[in-house]
Amino acid sequence: MKIALIALSGVRAYNEELTRLGMTLPGFVERSKVIASLPSLSLLTIAGVTPKRFDVEYHEVADIRNLDRLPDCDLAALATFTAQAKDAYEISRRYREAGIKTVIGGLHASAVPEEVSQHCDAVVVGEGELAWPRLLEDFEAGRLQRLYRSSGVEFSLEDAPMPRFDLLDPERYNRITVQTQRGCPWRCDFCASSITLTPRYKIKPVAKVIAEIQAIKSIWPSPFIEFADDNTFVNKRHSRELMRALAREHVPWFTETDISVADDPELLRMMREAGCRQILIGLESPTATGLDGVELRKNWKRERLGAYEDAIQRIQSHGIAVNGCFTLGLDGDGPDVFDAIYRFVDDSGLQQVQITVMTAFPGTPLYRRLKSEGRLIEETAWEKCTLFDVNIAPRHMSARELEVGLMELGKRLYSEDAKRRRNHNFRRQMRGQRLRLAG
Repeated sequence: MKIALIALSGVRAYNEELTRLGMTLPGFVERSKVIASLPSLSLLTIAGVTPKRFDVEYHEVADIRNLDRLPDCDLAALATFTAQAKDAYEISRRYREAGIKTVIGGLHASAVPEEVSQHCDAVVVGEGELAWPRLLEDFEAGRLQRLYRSSGVEFSLEDAPMPRFDLLDPERYNRITVQTQRGCPWRCDFCASSITLTPRYKIKPVAKVIAEIQAIKSIWPSPFIEFADDNTFVNKRHSRELMRALAREHVPWFTETDISVADDPELLRMMREAGCRQILIGLESPTATGLDGVELRKNWKRERLGAYEDAIQRIQSHGIAVNGCFTLGLDGDGPDVFDAIYRFVDDSGLQQVQITVMTAFPGTPLYRRLKSEGRLIEETAWEKCTLFDVNIAPRHMSARELEVGLMELGKRLYSEDAKRRRNHNFRRQMRGQRLRLAG
């Protein structure tokens, strides 16, 4: 019996004006290429708990318009970004018309299972490791249910299966994803990450992480690892153990974390020695009003704002590039935020910068709040959940001002001169650290 695991990838802007401009915005284009090149870790993981009696294949669809023939299978399991949910629905429709059962899971399915269930035979809500084996048993027995969820049972990452990296074409991917933890102790109202799948922050044993990296190295001689975590360095004890083990593997890697990593110079040294090349930090805004209320539990980022620049310089002085991510259209920011971000990037010496627009993903507190306030332009325009398309009514500017501000700021930040300046500042910060150590 054959299972086709199908990932919808290759997020692209819905706004044609922005898509055209993307040819001159390398910051957008380069990041989209990276995202498109990352395989679906969720599908590879459920493949790892699939009994060997099933024949499993992994496929990716970057653009449904180029999909002439569906992969042959008895059961199709789809994972998708919210932005391509409607493409997943269309693929599922085509399979079902051919008499093939379909399953959809992941963040989007967990956020709006009732909608998703209208477009497939079964929906997986929450952590797939718990539901998938039961779903396969029901499928074989001819009693496939409409909805599968973990029913309040927490999956322990101590039981995490080995993802089926062997299903991937080694020539197709330039980065491979590994998860070291799941969930996040912070609760930002716009966050649509793994907290949608699990309410509890949990870590994976370091030995399992290293085993996955070694499995990857057996296929890719010189892999680049991207940790698929929401906030890698929250648990400092786990972080140090992981860094000591990673240092022995000699692989370069990238991850996402928060600004507090700058408070620990010893950890920064360990990160660099363990192969860290870059970290993405959600700075969100260079203004106190913009950061006010972003986090639901406390104003932690607002309290840290005054230390942002020093923190960036401390991290980069260790040779670790910081990709600072800003969210445009926050409730506390008006049109002056575009110039404020440009000045902050210049003053701080950020090596890389990513700008996105505030996006109300389904299932998030932000979505519920903006819906109640009547500020969603189209409530189910999932194709605009790209992080670049505007589908909200900002509080202190018009939607068009936000669109234009995004494009104009992108031109300034991603110009060749601006990139050269950032690279120069990064090298200067590293040289300064080496001179201090030599002195």
